[in-house]
Parts: sequence; C-alpha cells; structure tokens
Amino acid sequence: MSEPSEYLREALALARRGIGQTSPNPAVGAVVVKDGAVVGRGFHTYSGVRHAEAIALTEAGPAAKGATLYVSLEPCSHQGRTGPCVEAIIAAGVNRVVAAMQDPNPLVSGKGFERLRAAGIAVEIDRTATAQAEQINEPFVHFMRTGLPLVTLKSAVTLDGKIAAPEDNSGWITSERARAHVQQLRHESDTILTGIGTVLGDDPLLTDRSGYERERPLLRIVLDSQLRMPVGSRMARSAKDDLLVVTTSAASSERRKALTDAGVEILVLDGTGGRTDLPALVKALAARRYLSLMIEAGSKVNWAALESGIVDKIFFYYAPKILGGGASRPAVGGQGAGSLAAATDLTDVEYLPLGRDWLITGLIRPRRGH
Repeated sequence: MSEPSEYLREALALARRGIGQTSPNPAVGAVVVKDGAVVGRGFHTYSGVRHAEAIALTEAGPAAKGATLYVSLEPCSHQGRTGPCVEAIIAAGVNRVVAAMQDPNPLVSGKGFERLRAAGIAVEIDRTATAQAEQINEPFVHFMRTGLPLVTLKSAVTLDGKIAAPEDNSGWITSERARAHVQQLRHESDTILTGIGTVLGDDPLLTDRSGYERERPLLRIVLDSQLRMPVGSRMARSAKDDLLVVTTSAASSERRKALTDAGVEILVLDGTGGRTDLPALVKALAARRYLSLMIEAGSKVNWAALESGIVDKIFFYYAPKILGGGASRPAVGGQGAGSLAAATDLTDVEYLPLGRDWLITGLIRPRRGH
C-alpha cells in the first residue's frame, strides 16, 4: 500500500500536536510547500483561535502564491470564531490543496472543496492518509456522524479477567508504562466517568496527569444514585467546575445541597430499577458538545455501560498475572450475557505491547435493539 507524501505526513504530525487542545473543534495541521520546500507550517489550538491553514499561510507570506497546501482536514467554508479558511487560501494565491480527508460534518462536508475548485484551485483527497486523519480526530468524526460523544471503556485486568482481589489491593495490576498510556487516554478525552463504589473504595482524583497542555478541563463524572459522595472526598474537595455527579430523584435533598454548596454540579437522570440513566447522560454530554467520554469504573458500572449500549470502544490492559478465586472481582460484573450468542462482540481489534503488558482495543459491534 502506498503512503501519504512526506508533506501530508508532516501535516498529520502537526495535527497530533493539537490533540487535547482543540475540543470541541478538530485537531488540524497544515503545511505550505513551494518549489519542493516547506515555507509555512501551522496547527490549531482552541485558545489560539486561528486555524492551522491561516497560521501556515501567514508564515509562508508571499511564498504561498502558486504553492501547494497540504492539510489534514478539508478547509472550512463557514464563518465561526474566524473567517472561512477557504477564502484565506484563495486570497493567498495557493494553486493546489491536498487534504487527508473530507470534513465529516454533514452540514459543511465537501463545501470547502467546492469553493476551492470554483476558484480554480486544484483539490485532491489523498486516500492513503484518510485512516490516519480519522484516527487523529476519532471523537470529532464520531460526534459528527452520530451526534453523540465517543464512549470508551477502559479496564486494567489480569489474564483471568480480574480487576481487584477480595482483600489487599495495594499497588497496581499493570506496569508504569501501561498506566502512562492510560493518562494519555485521559488527556485525549473530554470527560471521564466512574461509579460511587470506586470513589468510596479508592478516593481517586480522576484527573489528567499526562503533563500535556489541554484547553478544556477534564470533566469528572460520578454515577451516584443515592448521593453517597462524601463532601470530604478528594474529588469533591478539588472540584472547580469540573465535577458532575449524576443521581436520581430518590437521592436526599440535604445531600444534594451539601454537594452543591461544595461546588459539585448535580444532574438528576432517572433510569430503570432505581439506577441512573446512562443513555440520557451521553445525550446530555452531547448537548454540551463534549466529544468523548472515558469510563474508568468497577464491575457493576462496566456491565451497566455495556448493557445500555452506550459503549463504542474498549481499552483493556492485560497484565501477566492471575488472581483466580470466585471472590476476586471481574472486569465486567452484573447479570452478564446469558449465552455466547448474546456476548458483546468486537470488531477492528488491535493489540499493542506495553512492556510486559498488552493493550487490546476494539470497537463494539452494535447489538440488535441498540
């Protein structure tokens, strides 16, 4: 299989530099090439406002006339916080545009290319780079195609599928390298979710500790149908407009006031059986233009998420350890599937070695009824 040109590969690399700094916008990289030399580069960050193409064209200056622009995503043709990129490209005198993919937004998809062609600019979509470009902006692409955030389920497990021992759980299941990879996932996520059981048992902060810059604070979400969340927990004490507790109408009004006074946002979403409504939560996040949700929870929440049909992708980190025993907690608990035919099935499965551990990722094959 052929590969993208070196210039488009550089545009993709520039786009990756914007990951975590662009939501709810996509990460975009652009390179301006004249007579075989790069004369301008740019990548987008939300706080920086200006789009990658505009930054690259500014750096290129007069050299942009007659040049080729390589860009990781179709240039925008609509007015947003900045003017349309296509107009800047036309004004700069660019002769040719090579893009890795078309904009997945159905409202504007293809319109940028149409405007450029109408202005006499040659346009090419390099299909050899499309899969890479979509991967860079996987949450954005998913959101534009479905109207919902990309939901991923992460778990660190032993070879026999356990996430916790019945007694002493000091230390970690996976290696430092695997845990660093998890922090990268947190960095790439807009929101992260756990259950009240994890809060009560581990008192986590559930923050992004990747060390990378991010534009949007990681929204931490706790499922807590009875509002048992301690006001003195580390999550509550560190809340700065970045903690959402999802509960039910059966929860105590006194507990709700105490948490609200502590700076915790409360969202009531009644589901069946006294539980919170996970599909409604995903829709609520979509309404706030959160592009991704990462689940890091225990057995019960993991099963509830899978059972509800909200999960799109799994990240399971396997360590070469065996816990055994019926009392050790499995990665996915709950009622479980009643037959092999009803098991959650994965597609597009990939395996990544992380030192002595292995990461297995896969997309959830939709079940009938979801």
